[in-house]
Amino acid sequence: MQHAHPLGRLFLPLLASIVALTPLAIDLYLPAMVAIAEQLNTSLEKVQVSLSSYLAGYALGMLVFGPLADRFSRTLLARFGLFGFAISSALLAMSTNIETFNLLRVAQAFTGAAASVVVPGIIRHFYQQDTAKGMSYVSMIMMLAPLLAPSIGAALMLVWHWSAIFWCLTLYAIVVFVFITFANIDVPRFSDDKVSAHFFFKNYQQVLSNKLCRMDLLTSMAASFAFFCFLTSVPFVYLDYFNVSEQLFGVLFALNVMALMFGNFLNTRLVPKLGSRRLLYIGLIIGMIAGTTLVFESTLQVNVWIFASTIAPLMMSLGIIASNADALILIAFEKHTGTATAVIGTLRFGSGAFVGPILAFIKPSTALPFACLMLSAVVLCCSYQLLQKSGIKKAE
Repeated sequence: MQHAHPLGRLFLPLLASIVALTPLAIDLYLPAMVAIAEQLNTSLEKVQVSLSSYLAGYALGMLVFGPLADRFSRTLLARFGLFGFAISSALLAMSTNIETFNLLRVAQAFTGAAASVVVPGIIRHFYQQDTAKGMSYVSMIMMLAPLLAPSIGAALMLVWHWSAIFWCLTLYAIVVFVFITFANIDVPRFSDDKVSAHFFFKNYQQVLSNKLCRMDLLTSMAASFAFFCFLTSVPFVYLDYFNVSEQLFGVLFALNVMALMFGNFLNTRLVPKLGSRRLLYIGLIIGMIAGTTLVFESTLQVNVWIFASTIAPLMMSLGIIASNADALILIAFEKHTGTATAVIGTLRFGSGAFVGPILAFIKPSTALPFACLMLSAVVLCCSYQLLQKSGIKKAE
């Protein structure tokens, strides 16, 4: 049973624009990394650290603001987050050394988390059992960010300077802030507890002690690991290993992200008919087939187009797996959607932070390590779901 929202059709795009803060903050500045290193008189490695510091700041922000979203006004928290994001983005545009730059990236992510942590709970309230449908719509709109951001970032660099990217982020946050000021996105709150260490502990205990949801949490985490593995490895795989041009890289990357969007689009159509659990299983079957094929292709000398078209259904399956696992978790925690979102977000970005060190340790020279990591993430998802299924049987 879905509730109508007074904002009508603008409702989901508005929520998506809040969640898009993070992909924009991550993907817009990727083409500018070399220029930033030169300008701030530092190495490219130190600029790449700003990506990890963003993920760390975001995970920390999720942990702090998740339980607070269950306690306070979501509109207020979103405004606070957007305001903080705008200010730290403006300061980033003016930063002159790498230490300040990295520190401000943590602040930018931390405040951005305050805004985006409120969104899944709002979707959960308005979409009820069809939460995966609402989540998929938001994910689909949000996917436009990583699809367009690198090209927009490169265009801004051509027209002006790398600082233009951060001025754009400032402007974006201000525009969304203005919309939120006129739109009420509050949902019922179930807690008026005093904010203390016990308040945080109690909320997290509530979510983490739910044995049946634990496997869905781990499934969401493994799917995210695969997604970050794709983001981190794909420049090496396409540009170095297959030796394609930057322009072709943009096309191949866009095709893979569009496959992810298509997975979310399928979800919006099929969730009301099939339900989240069954769709999750379908996603796992597609993922296993595509992942196994990818590993097989990595051992042969295949054409880049064949390789990219095998990554596409794998990305599509990740979209289906993640949306439905997240929806099943949120459906289980009506009174603690903020805390549940925080746990999902922290595990998601925490798993993403492991990808870099693993790849640095492997030092890949072919596409095989990437394919094996992607397949192993899907295998993990399958095993978690099998454990989840046996857990339900025992509970009955």
